[in-house]
Amino acid sequence: MRRFLPALCGTALALAMAPGLALGSTAGSSVGDVETGRLLAFTCAGCHGIPELRNAYPNFRVPKIAGQNETYLINALHAYRNGDRQHPTMVAQASSLSEQDIADLAAYFASRRPQQNRRP
Repeated sequence: MRRFLPALCGTALALAMAPGLALGSTAGSSVGDVETGRLLAFTCAGCHGIPELRNAYPNFRVPKIAGQNETYLINALHAYRNGDRQHPTMVAQASSLSEQDIADLAAYFASRRPQQNRRP
C-alpha cells in the first residue's frame, strides 16, 4: 500500500479542497510528521508543484497546495478517500492513504511556503 502513497497524495491534496470541508472535524486524527510527509509527497509535486499546470479533462488549473491549511488538506483527502469528492486521479491516490499518511502529508504541505503563480 505504501508504494502508492506518493502518487496518491499529490493529486488528492490539491483537488480535495472544497470550502465546506475545511470546517469538518479532525477529532481523533493523528499528529502529522513533516519529514515523513516530505518523503511521501514526491508524487504530489508532479501535478501540484508545476506552475500554471492545467488538467486536460476536465480543463482546470491544478491548485497549489504548499502553505494550505492543514485541517483543510486532511478533510480534502478524507473526502476523496470516502467518495464524497469525485476526481478519478485523486480518488485513486487517496484510497491507499492511511490516517497517518494523510496527517503526515497535510503537516508537510502546511509547513511549506505558498507558491506564487508566475505570470508574465
